Amino acid sequence: MGWTILLISVAVIVAILLLRNLGQISPRAAHTHLQQGALVVDVRTNAEFQARHLPNALHIPLDEIESLAGRRIKDKDQILLLHCETGRRSAVASRKFGQLGYTRVFNLGSYTRAARIVGNR
Repeated sequence: MGWTILLISVAVIVAILLLRNLGQISPRAAHTHLQQGALVVDVRTNAEFQARHLPNALHIPLDEIESLAGRRIKDKDQILLLHCETGRRSAVASRKFGQLGYTRVFNLGSYTRAARIVGNR
């Protein structure tokens, strides 16, 4: 009985960790896209962006994507690498950009992960 509970607990933890990164672009693919001129898009709030942001990141807050995307990113085939603080909002933002017709949208995930990837080009 004790081993069963332990195995189930380990399986749940592994599943959570795998699902957490589901939908995020790999560092290698992100580097390739950056070399091809991808835009890094920060979808965090204005306050979060002002507190810290990645160099050259384009700021389009999640709740303003519908109103700002078309004016700030004219080419709907432009490669977009999105990030937020934890990766959840950037996942939502990926769907929003897709609904607006953007065809090459990828989720970098959290700010920390994005900083590691963008900083290690």
